[in-house]
Amino acid sequence: MYDPTVARLTYRALLGRRRALILGALPLLLIAVSVVVRALAGADDQTASDLLGGLALATMVPIIGVIAGTGAIGPEIDDGSVVYLLSKPVKRSTIIFTKLIVAIAVTMVFSALPTFIAGFILNGNGQQIAVAYTVAALVASIAYAALFLLLGTVSRHAVVFGLVYALVWEALFGSLVEGARTLSVQQWALAVAQKVAGGEMVTSDVGLTTATVLLAVVTVVATWYAGQKLRSLTLAGEE
Repeated sequence: MYDPTVARLTYRALLGRRRALILGALPLLLIAVSVVVRALAGADDQTASDLLGGLALATMVPIIGVIAGTGAIGPEIDDGSVVYLLSKPVKRSTIIFTKLIVAIAVTMVFSALPTFIAGFILNGNGQQIAVAYTVAALVASIAYAALFLLLGTVSRHAVVFGLVYALVWEALFGSLVEGARTLSVQQWALAVAQKVAGGEMVTSDVGLTTATVLLAVVTVVATWYAGQKLRSLTLAGEE
């Protein structure tokens, strides 16, 4: 299910000079803001939770997920180079699964690690806030990577649709409309973080069981459907 050659090519595409600069910008901003906030306000649990929830989990993680998920396959489909990959004796499901693993790994490194560092800067992991939001970033990375990899497979405008979901649906509607929060990867991840923190600093509008099931279902279904779309793309090219 995992092909090292496909993985190497995907890593090279995702971590090229221009894309790596984009991926690194938000983590650096998060850490810089955390340093400034700690210097000005000192160690405060509520401030740490607000900053990690608002800037890290609600903004940085989904945007990095968009870049990594869509970038894992979208450009290859757009420029036609995917034909070369599909001509190799590699199962379509293996291609998708390998690209998903790479997208998840890149999203985790560029989102969960900076979240952990920022949390320790802000309050030294008081009330397990840094660890809780790091775990939330990790589980959200998996779902986001699967969703945005699917978008990269089905649409040439995957980045636009991904940003609309992440910044409009989750950040805007998710904060204003209660029903929208149930269909939010951010809220599912927060449910896991709430369990880790065990206090009132981290809260979610979705129960832990529901969140866990939805995270798993979305990841599996998105990955499966991406494989189906890639298979149909091959058939269309052969015809």
